[in-house]
Amino acid sequence: MKNKSKRNSIKGIAAELGVSVTTVSFVLNGKAKEKRISEAVTKKILDYIELIGYRPNQLAQSLRTGKSKIIVFMVEDISNHFFSRLARIIEDIAYQKGYKVLFCSNENDDKKSLELIDLFKERQVDGFMIVPSPGIQDKIAALKAEKIPVVLCDRYFPDLDIDHVIIDNEKASYCACEHLIKNNFKNIALITTDVRQTQMLGRLEGYKKAMAAYQLPTNVLILPYKEKTTLQGKESITKFFYENPDLDAAFFTTNYLTKNGLAVIKESFPNALNKMGIVTFDDNELFTIYTPTITAVSQPLEEMAKELMKTMLALLKNPKVAHPPKKIVLKAKLVVRESSKVKE
Repeated sequence: MKNKSKRNSIKGIAAELGVSVTTVSFVLNGKAKEKRISEAVTKKILDYIELIGYRPNQLAQSLRTGKSKIIVFMVEDISNHFFSRLARIIEDIAYQKGYKVLFCSNENDDKKSLELIDLFKERQVDGFMIVPSPGIQDKIAALKAEKIPVVLCDRYFPDLDIDHVIIDNEKASYCACEHLIKNNFKNIALITTDVRQTQMLGRLEGYKKAMAAYQLPTNVLILPYKEKTTLQGKESITKFFYENPDLDAAFFTTNYLTKNGLAVIKESFPNALNKMGIVTFDDNELFTIYTPTITAVSQPLEEMAKELMKTMLALLKNPKVAHPPKKIVLKAKLVVRESSKVKE
C-alpha cells in the first residue's frame, strides 16, 4: 500500500497522475484556464484530490508563495447594517477570486485600529481594506511605504495620496435637503455626531450649502460620538426638539441616529410623527416597515464592494509596483418614501 502522507501531497498527486507538480499547483490555485491546462487534465486532478480527501497545507502554501490569500476588512462597527451588508458582498466577491476575508471592528478608536493592524500584519495577511479611525493616517502611510496593499473605504485622509472608495457625501446631503425644501419644509434640523472625518464633514457641508442656497436657517445638533446610541444621546435629541419647537423636518446623518431620533419622536412628540419631514442617511430594510416609511439616502453597496475588491485585487497582483492611487467617488441615491411627502 502506498504511503498515505505521500499520496496526500502535491508531489504524490503529480506522480500518481503522471503530470507535473506545477500543473497540479496551478489547478489547486484556480489557474487552470489561465495556464491553458486542458479541461480533461483539470478534471482528472480535481476528481483525484476529492477521492483522496486532499487539503493543502495553508501555512506551507503561504510560505512557498509569499501569499496568505487572506484580506482584512476593518470597519467601524460590523454590527451596523451598512457595514455588515457591505462586508457580506465583499466576502462573496473575494471567495470567487480565491481569497478569504477577516472582518473586525475598530469602534472608530485609534488605539484599537493600530492594535488590529499590527496583529494582522504579523499574521502576514495580503492586504487591508479599512474604514479608518481619525488618527491613523501615519499608520496607513507606513503600510503603503512597505508596499502592503491598502484601500480605504467610506472615508479617507485628504493629505494622504492613497487608494480609496467613497461616495459624494456632500452632494448626497445637499440633494436630500433640497428634496425636503421642495416639499415645503423650511425649518430643517441636521442631527449628526462630532466625528471630524470626511464622510460626516461632507454631510454637514451639504446641509449648510442647501440651507444657504434657499436662504433658510440652520439648526444643527452635534452629538458626542460615544453618545450616538445611548440613553444620554436620546435625551440630547429630546432636549433639542423641545428647545426648537418650530422645526418641521429632521435629517439624520446615520441610520443609528435615525433609529434613536424616531424613538424620541414616537415617545415624546407622537403628534409630530406624521407631520415632520424625516430623511436618514443610509438605508435599512426596517425603514420600509416604519409608519410612516422613511426616506433614505441609499449608498451603492454592490458598486462600492465591487470597486473595493477590484482596486484591492489590482494591488495584490503587483504589490511592489508603484501606481497612481485610484480615488473612486460614487453617487448615492435618494429613496423617497412617506416621511418626506409634500407638506400641505
